[in-house]
Amino acid sequence: MCCWVSLVVTETVDAGLFGEGIVESLIHAWQHLLLPPRPAGQEGPTEGFGRVIPLHAVVFGMVVECQEIRRHHRVCFNEVGGLRLNEAVMWYSPVSNESCIDDAAEPYTTERMRQVPGGYTTLTDHFQAMTIDFNNPRELEELTTRNPCRLCLPVVKEGVLDAIVAWFVLQLDEDTSLSTGPDEETCWEQAVYPIQGVLGQTVKPGNTVVVDVSCKNSYLVFHSIAVLSHEHKMEIEVNTMSNHLASEAELCDALANLQTTSEPRTTLLHCMLESSEIARLNNTQYNDHFKSALSSILFSLTSVDGEIYFSQTINDRSSNMNCENTNSQSSSDLTSDMLCVLDVSEGFSILPLITAKLGSVKVFSSLEKVQQQVALNALAESNEISKDVLEFWHNYLEDDSTLLQRPQAGKLWSVIILDAIEMCGLIRQGLVEKAALARCLLRPEGRLMPQCIKIYGMLIESETLQQESAVQGKEATLGFNIAPFINQFKVPVHVFLHLSTLPHVRLSEPVELLKLDLMSVVTDDLCNEIRVQVYSSGRITAVPFWYEIYLDTEISLNTWSDTSHWKQAAFVLDNPVQVNAGDELILKIHYHKSNISMIVNHG
Repeated sequence: MCCWVSLVVTETVDAGLFGEGIVESLIHAWQHLLLPPRPAGQEGPTEGFGRVIPLHAVVFGMVVECQEIRRHHRVCFNEVGGLRLNEAVMWYSPVSNESCIDDAAEPYTTERMRQVPGGYTTLTDHFQAMTIDFNNPRELEELTTRNPCRLCLPVVKEGVLDAIVAWFVLQLDEDTSLSTGPDEETCWEQAVYPIQGVLGQTVKPGNTVVVDVSCKNSYLVFHSIAVLSHEHKMEIEVNTMSNHLASEAELCDALANLQTTSEPRTTLLHCMLESSEIARLNNTQYNDHFKSALSSILFSLTSVDGEIYFSQTINDRSSNMNCENTNSQSSSDLTSDMLCVLDVSEGFSILPLITAKLGSVKVFSSLEKVQQQVALNALAESNEISKDVLEFWHNYLEDDSTLLQRPQAGKLWSVIILDAIEMCGLIRQGLVEKAALARCLLRPEGRLMPQCIKIYGMLIESETLQQESAVQGKEATLGFNIAPFINQFKVPVHVFLHLSTLPHVRLSEPVELLKLDLMSVVTDDLCNEIRVQVYSSGRITAVPFWYEIYLDTEISLNTWSDTSHWKQAAFVLDNPVQVNAGDELILKIHYHKSNISMIVNHG
């Protein structure tokens, strides 16, 4: 027997409003749970009618230039590390505004725009993209099937077209509303729709950005993005803020010669990369530093009779493979008088090709995805790298679960490249074990890259970190004492931080917390104790940390820099420590199985 109710209160909304299924949930509620809604225009008591809180929502948006968004969703450089990147391959991220992309993919990512590194520039005025009445069952049912709404947005400031940013205002009742806008203090981030395609698509006042807005597959979608030049804009009349749309005939004529963010169809190979992989491609310092360090290592490996040469033999497929196959294939295919380098970076990496450009060397990539293997081969061909120089190590493994395997005796690697740090700011799980195993696979003069990692940190006061890491007191939860229950599930380390924009006060200088020498470390359980001088009074709430990654003894990468594709992490104290300038504190650092914990005490 069904029990009908008169009120449903829901907060099943994400940064893009519809992503948690509020539309589908409310359609079901109106059909099977709620009393019928009060007819439109009828006033008087609400008794006997169904109602939903929030009443309705309005979606807003803006077109922005934002370098941080750009470098995670568009390959920004034609050449990186001595390699030409865009001659053979069209790169794109999984987050796409194009309707041709897999329908299962989310069309947006999220950012807290007021804290995005480098900030952003608004290229259009804020515009109203869509309204939705949660108390109108018919409107909810028609939302996902109705035609897209076309908006024509005049450009008000010159800049690079990087993304559309969307947020919403929830009208909870007749008097109370809640905004998730970029200028609001809110727990929600904003929905970001990266614009992919042409490098450096610049717009200026006089241009018009044309977008279609719809609700598709339970997501708010902005797609079919195009730019009308000044002369074509004059052919049509638009009123963006009132959502007046140009007629189809006018737009077809004006769009005939438009500039779009989609490049003409060519023979370019299309390859999807994760946003973290694109950001690593765009990290020119990362790739250039690896190039310099690899060049130095290759040059120093061996010298005979005054000539530099590289001598290396490679694993016969695998010691656990069939001996007949090993003898027949590896001796001809895998043995050469060249140095052999194995790159076991996570995800797509161009380091094997950067290495191959340095001289007589055989490189092995750990890429598994066929599409990415094809793309790396295409890059090699477009950069005139012999196809005999590049191999995919997984093709030589019988057991894919163990990438690092001991080769046949006497046939060892000269360089193994490990991926040490996760993009979120943590050390990769199992790094010490992988380094120990990798050392067993090296020739006597062989090298690991990186060779050493130094962990740095500092004392800070950050109310933002404290608020985002645990429930604070009773006030924020309307007097309900939920902190003891919710905080049982908190984690001590906060990841994916942007220290450059995190609101905080520094209370000490950066200090070295711990050192991992990957060429010698044998235990995954390390402790260290250091003394830290406080230079400013305050409350220590967290110890953020980052890394100096030494590729060799001289060349290093800092994961807290303007060009870094890595984020930072922070250890958040359970109980803040009150300090005064001049105090000395003792930090006890414990590194155990790639996890870092800390204890902060007065000296």
